[in-house]
Amino acid sequence: MNSLDWKNKGKFITVFNKNVFVIDEGKSDETLVILHGYPTSSFDYYKVLPELSKKYRVIIHDHLGFGFSDKPLDYSYSLIEQADFALQLWKQLGVQNVTLLAHDYGTSVATEILARHNKQQINLQINTLILCNGSVHIEFSKLRTIQKLLKNKITGKWIAKLTNFSIFKKNMRTIYFDKTQVSDEELKEMWLQLENNEGRKVIHQLTNYINERYYFWDRWIGALQETQIPTKIIWAKNDPIAVPKIAELLHQEIPNNQLFWIENCGHFLMLEKPKEWSEFIFK
Repeated sequence: MNSLDWKNKGKFITVFNKNVFVIDEGKSDETLVILHGYPTSSFDYYKVLPELSKKYRVIIHDHLGFGFSDKPLDYSYSLIEQADFALQLWKQLGVQNVTLLAHDYGTSVATEILARHNKQQINLQINTLILCNGSVHIEFSKLRTIQKLLKNKITGKWIAKLTNFSIFKKNMRTIYFDKTQVSDEELKEMWLQLENNEGRKVIHQLTNYINERYYFWDRWIGALQETQIPTKIIWAKNDPIAVPKIAELLHQEIPNNQLFWIENCGHFLMLEKPKEWSEFIFK
């Protein structure tokens, strides 16, 4: 699938005066809402959407600054605000009862939503939480050099300007376990979505989420330790960034959870092992 086909599948919804790109598929009474990762988009789910939408109404949006959504230059891109946007979008779509699935960057948006849920500040029934390969325990994350440079207040803007498709491709390939599972064409589609709406101009601002993970550590890890929501942790064992130790810690901390490992798989489980990943979602 190419990004134009993906774009044609979705629609734009105005949330807080910004255009947010949304895929909304499936006719089920059960709703699965998905928070995607960095620096990609809802496109990460193109292989699994047909299967997921048999069981669920699936709602995946591009976070602000990502994919086809708006990418304003003068914006904070805080994970707190990404949570505001997600919650408001779901409200506008009439969603009140969900399974919440998050990967990578999305896991921190999810923990912010959990923190509010624990304090009964939001009107959303979360039946199950599903967490996949995200560095919520940022202290154990193995950040790529490019991430460190992008999140830096001084170097970030310059690195963003210099980043091109070949740098992107090289960095993305290193986080796959089986490199044959990703083609240059697929990476090109991801890059086109990153570049869309002059996305390169905001990539360094988006990378500030890494600093927020330190800053809000107590709030977000605390939210996981307090939650009573049944949780599934589905983790790729060979992720060089969100390492297995993070999954093991989450397994110890979250009161009511099950941990499922996907062997011989890198960071993008839903792209590298779509069938196995989907089976764990339905389990």
